[in-house]
Amino acid sequence: MKVAKEWRLGSMGDTKILPGSRHRSPLKRPIWIILMVSFVSLFLVCAYIYPPNSDVACYVFSSRGCKVLTDWLPPPKRELTDEEIISRVVVRDILDTPPVESKNPKIAFMFLTPGSLPFEKLWDMFFRGNEGRFSVYIHASKEKPVHVSPYFLNREIHSSPVTWGAFSMVDAERRLLAYALKDPDNQHFVLLSD
Repeated sequence: MKVAKEWRLGSMGDTKILPGSRHRSPLKRPIWIILMVSFVSLFLVCAYIYPPNSDVACYVFSSRGCKVLTDWLPPPKRELTDEEIISRVVVRDILDTPPVESKNPKIAFMFLTPGSLPFEKLWDMFFRGNEGRFSVYIHASKEKPVHVSPYFLNREIHSSPVTWGAFSMVDAERRLLAYALKDPDNQHFVLLSD
């Protein structure tokens, strides 16, 4: 027959006693390896930042001399042509000039067309009511255009003949932009080609 056991709270007889924490020795780290790796890393960083300047230093670092160091360096820059030097100066001067604050900012519409503008009446309706807020420049390459709108009268810029797809188009665009830049109120530029 089974014997009934009595369970009581707080009874120490039924509980198991867990063993105490074991004493662990501190981690044995190889401090000398960490120091050596740190020293070599520091040496390599310093050698990269301050490369050797004398021949003696080159032979200390390498048995083949400084050619090993120059093999992995990027090649030296080439000499610039006169046009490249001039263009860099011009771009630097343009970028260094402060922007001109205009009291009446305008949009310059630059038309590059072989003759008369095909949608001149539509542009007339677009410009109507916005006088003083835009400028118009027209480069007609082949024939003198006949204008219907007053916004296009006496706005032609003449130059040598322009052939579509040739470099003469770039010259015509540059001429349009040069005339538009003469007006300091022109803040935005729109090139339209027919």
